[in-house]
Amino acid sequence: MQPADRIASFGAYFFAQLGKRIAALRAEGRDIIRIDIGAPDLPPPDFVVEAMIASARRPDTHSYTAYGGTPEFKQAVAAYYRTRFGVDLDPATEVLGLIGSKEGLFHLAQAVVNPGDVVLVPDPGYPTYRAGTRLAGGELYFMPLVRENGFLPDLNAIPAEVLRRAKILWLDYPNNPTAAVAPLSFFEEAVAFARQHDILLAHDAPYVDVTYDGYEAPSLMQVPGAKEVAVEFNSLSKAFNMAGWRLGMMVGHPDVVRYVHVYKSQVDTSQFLPVLQGGITALTDERVWPWVAERNAIYQERRDIVVAALQQAGIDVDVPKASLYVWFPLPEGETDSKAFCERALLEAGVSMTPGVVFGPHGEGYVRVSLGTATDKMRVAMERLVAWLTK
Repeated sequence: MQPADRIASFGAYFFAQLGKRIAALRAEGRDIIRIDIGAPDLPPPDFVVEAMIASARRPDTHSYTAYGGTPEFKQAVAAYYRTRFGVDLDPATEVLGLIGSKEGLFHLAQAVVNPGDVVLVPDPGYPTYRAGTRLAGGELYFMPLVRENGFLPDLNAIPAEVLRRAKILWLDYPNNPTAAVAPLSFFEEAVAFARQHDILLAHDAPYVDVTYDGYEAPSLMQVPGAKEVAVEFNSLSKAFNMAGWRLGMMVGHPDVVRYVHVYKSQVDTSQFLPVLQGGITALTDERVWPWVAERNAIYQERRDIVVAALQQAGIDVDVPKASLYVWFPLPEGETDSKAFCERALLEAGVSMTPGVVFGPHGEGYVRVSLGTATDKMRVAMERLVAWLTK
């Protein structure tokens, strides 16, 4: 039995392959510390868990729920956007609940891209932008993200012949993998650019609440008129450490929200109601913001450990203001991020993500995730410094 042509060229997801490799090494008795995958290691707030448990104990919460999230969940998303960003959304037409934002990123291409349409994706960037486009029959155009430009794409460098066929422009700030941030002025430029060229602007924003040193990340939806040309994806996975709960949202352009809703209704039957209730609590309970501040302080301590260690090893690394990552250039003399990370895995017992996994312009960099216990992070960086300076 052969696979469909549209997936024949796809291999296993990188982190699925890496997980198997590390499991095999650990079975051999090797002590491997993972600072590769962007998954929170800490639990969500207790009151969120308790809200989910209380709902699960009710006899009337175990049936199917509304496609795209219950009205109450959509209202909670709208309340979050109003509180956090000062943005007003219509819960009925401008909000869609997602089973984690990743499925929404993928579904967007299936809902709006026709074969031959061009999709503008950041390079480096989250692999789902590329995968969704390819499986929809679209063509990819890579926008280089380079350090000299603050890892922001140069929109004016996109050729006119590409723009004529472009359907979606993807942005992602705070950025994965580079940890770069974008000012509201850049979002204003992007909204105007999308309107000028009749392109759907799609912003992936799961790290807006993972910030450091007093920085507050903006939402694309804060730009006047953004809802007329754009959608934004967000997630409770990183904001509230609820990755396994699979709760996210898409907001913005009502027509596009409707298209993805129609597509989703053919694919899934929404989430378990108690999970949605936990999400409602996370999005609306005022106790969550002191919790977020305390959680971010833990990540910031880990960030500082990573940055200090890399600087000790002579690596010129930017100090991230947000996201769950530190993105650093390969040491002098190194040119292959996969080979470098493979040697670090085998010789230092530290697993990191090679930058080339995120696209050709990711070559020459490595991504470290802060989703590892602080004591283990410290040990991992001690190992890495000893290995790099021996």
